Amino acid sequence: MTRRVVVLGYGMAGARLADEIRARDPEGTRVSLTVIGEEPHAAYNRVLLSAVVAGTMRPETVRLHDADWAARHHVDLRTDVGAEHIDRTMRRVRLTDGSTVDYDALVLATGSKPWMPPVEGLTQDDGSPAPGVLTFRTLDDCDRILEAAEAGAPVAVLGGGLLGLEAARGLAGRGNLVTVVHPVGHVMERQLDPGAGRVLARVLGELGIDFRLGAGAARYLPGDGLKLDDGSKVHADLVVVSTGVRAETGLAADAGLEVDRGVVVDDALRTSDGRIHAIGDCAQHPGTASGLVEPAWQQAQVLADLLTGADVSSRYRGTRVITKLKARGIDLTALGDVHTDATDPDAEVVCLDDPSRGRYAKLIVREERVAGAILLGAPDAAANITHLFDRGTPVPQDRLAVLLGRALPGGATAASSPADLPAAAVVCRCNSVTKGRLVEAFRAGATDVTELASVTRATTGCGSCRDAVRGIADWLATTA
Repeated sequence: MTRRVVVLGYGMAGARLADEIRARDPEGTRVSLTVIGEEPHAAYNRVLLSAVVAGTMRPETVRLHDADWAARHHVDLRTDVGAEHIDRTMRRVRLTDGSTVDYDALVLATGSKPWMPPVEGLTQDDGSPAPGVLTFRTLDDCDRILEAAEAGAPVAVLGGGLLGLEAARGLAGRGNLVTVVHPVGHVMERQLDPGAGRVLARVLGELGIDFRLGAGAARYLPGDGLKLDDGSKVHADLVVVSTGVRAETGLAADAGLEVDRGVVVDDALRTSDGRIHAIGDCAQHPGTASGLVEPAWQQAQVLADLLTGADVSSRYRGTRVITKLKARGIDLTALGDVHTDATDPDAEVVCLDDPSRGRYAKLIVREERVAGAILLGAPDAAANITHLFDRGTPVPQDRLAVLLGRALPGGATAASSPADLPAAAVVCRCNSVTKGRLVEAFRAGATDVTELASVTRATTGCGSCRDAVRGIADWLATTA
């Protein structure tokens, strides 16, 4: 009997779940799949939106699916329509166009929405952004920002977290005069310690971005910019708000599901109703953080196993978080516990602080394993330490060599040559693609980056592994 699965949300999590379901059930004999998307266009890679703002990528190049994807894969795809009510008794969802869709299993992949801070004048009476204020979250937001940000015009970015800095770098790359306003004393305080935050701000400053740190916005002045709580002003023709997101839980809460910061799920991604699951930004699982693509895609794999019956024992146990800043010209990786310092008697901390060259590297070791790291301007070290962190491998005794990217288990280095990289080394973390998988795909006929991406999905997440994949492809081409 065919099982009716309805996915509410056609973002990165919902689209990946649909792909994973069809990978296990290509003809739709086990699962009849319906996907509901509020946005009018195909799913896209939200991680790459800063490149769209910067003009280095076109909107069509960040799409996850083409126009014929749904027809080819037997998916009932409905875009430009949302869900407004879940009837758990009838197992039916009412949509905003008045239609309904019935389900045997329902998946909430509704994502998150931008949080607007309580700054005077920033929002209108209905809660929407005031004229001259835009959020940075969707592909349509990119269009609005590019339309509003005239070349050379001053722009204020409210928020110095990951997304705020990506937006700022994109706008600066287009020639705008960008000022980042952030109430904390250093940028990306969740992922970076003060030293790394200081060096990153210096690097971004050399790329044309100014900072007002330790000061919050007190009032929005239309056509003029922002008045800060220290009495100073930031002149701006446009204010881009990137101060964090909140999980979209309204639909779940109205249906009586358990909701906290997100929709509460267990290791089978089930909500408090066993027929309803949740994945991605809207889901709250104790083993992961929201707002990152890798947990959502791992959850999609587990849920696809369960919904298709491919592996009924599959469970999601959490994701080891690794953060990368997707900003042109900057190589930044942060993982694990980054805030431990040398005063902790139970940890070894090795740190390199080289602000004049835009480099900062910090390694935290506990019980001979990588417990955390910050790598700014140190791509070799980032590759090596990420490998150690992923595998749970003991850290070589020469900690400085590790921090400089010169040591992997067995003496190999991650960046000296692809030949030295172990087959089990994860090249694309977003999609868990190893060097060995890339080699297999190359030998099967996928001989360039585009073909390797199509076969393995490497580079289709945050995109930061593209150079590594290209290097492996070039190496294989010379050794074939």
